[in-house]
Amino acid sequence: MQTPRFVSRLMALALAATALLPALAQAQAAQPIDSIVALVEEDVILRSELDVAIDGIVDRIRAQGGGMPPQDLLEKQVLERLIVRKLQVQRAQQTGIRVSDADIDQALMNVAQQNGISLDQLRQVISSEGEDFDDFRRNIGEEIVAERLRQRIVSSMDPVSDTEIDILLASEDFSGGEFDLSQILVRIPDGSTPQAVAEAEARADQIHADLDGGMGFEQAAISYSQSSDALEGGHIGWRDLSSMPREFAEAVRDLQAGQYSEPVRSAAGLHIILVSDRRERQRVMAEEYRANHIQITPNELVTPRAAMEEIRTIRTRIDDGEDFAELAREFSDDTTSANIGGDMGWIIPQQFGDRFAAMLEGLEDGEVSEPFQTAEGWHIVQRTGYRETDVTDQALRNMARQTIMQRRADSEIEDFIRQMREEAYVDIRLPG
Repeated sequence: MQTPRFVSRLMALALAATALLPALAQAQAAQPIDSIVALVEEDVILRSELDVAIDGIVDRIRAQGGGMPPQDLLEKQVLERLIVRKLQVQRAQQTGIRVSDADIDQALMNVAQQNGISLDQLRQVISSEGEDFDDFRRNIGEEIVAERLRQRIVSSMDPVSDTEIDILLASEDFSGGEFDLSQILVRIPDGSTPQAVAEAEARADQIHADLDGGMGFEQAAISYSQSSDALEGGHIGWRDLSSMPREFAEAVRDLQAGQYSEPVRSAAGLHIILVSDRRERQRVMAEEYRANHIQITPNELVTPRAAMEEIRTIRTRIDDGEDFAELAREFSDDTTSANIGGDMGWIIPQQFGDRFAAMLEGLEDGEVSEPFQTAEGWHIVQRTGYRETDVTDQALRNMARQTIMQRRADSEIEDFIRQMREEAYVDIRLPG
């Protein structure tokens, strides 16, 4: 069976967490006496954990055709990622964040479904690669815990105001296109001495010289960067100028695809920023459908089976020539549309879930769907129109809101992780 491409956000997070997959049986057999490579508060990281995490990163680099960093630098980078991961899980547990077996089961099911395989097939894929599924499952659970901790940090932030959005939309930076960025960070901690700052500047200059000499940016980031995205080659992703720190925006504004900046100072330290690509904003067109809708919702008096039978009876009556609107007024539990004959107006189907969207988009104008089920109950939908609408203005407002929230979230999470790491008891026991 060919290994599927794990494209869900959860898998991306789990793999980004330095491939925190279980120890390979072969590696365990080759290392009968496991050693401790780090103490993290009252927990430990074992040599076997570190070796497997390194193997995961090495496999990914080879698959992408990237340059391999020196083993000792890679080892230190991966261990630091493991330490931060361990601290996040500890802090989450201390604040009462838990994950149930059902949560993990659902996450694994989502991974399997998104790759078109069953849960048993996912288990076979994991096992065929020499990995222990129970350990894989535990690591997924830990990543869910850590992600919930990050979500709690973000949810505590103040909402974005319309005034903030208006100011951002009016700014030149927001209309200046988008940049696909990567970075290398040489950290300068708060309170650093002039000598420590000078040493950091020298390191940044040397890394820049290595890049000028032909070293690949990803390899340099994995080897030297002290940012949380180092093991992903420093990749940040697509950002517009308004969503970047001011120092970044000034540094990349005039760079073309493939170019990188001189070292740029920020509150965190010194950054070298690569522009992998850039693009202009495009008009945003939305496919809208006009639809009529009948919904039957199970409740204390109506069982799920009774709801299914009722919707099938209604569908038969439509086939027999009865009026859709009259049936909607009489039977539909959709409180927003029942009184107007089930008319939903012009809608974007994805707002009502993938199942609803798939059924509506598969119809022709005037056609009525077969009964189908969602979490809200049983449905029949009739398509009555289709159009493409320019929603650029609304999309830009939504994008501006997300930009402001993302900027806040990045800063809050980065500060939280940095402070947590500085305050934690960590004893690294790597040789040398």
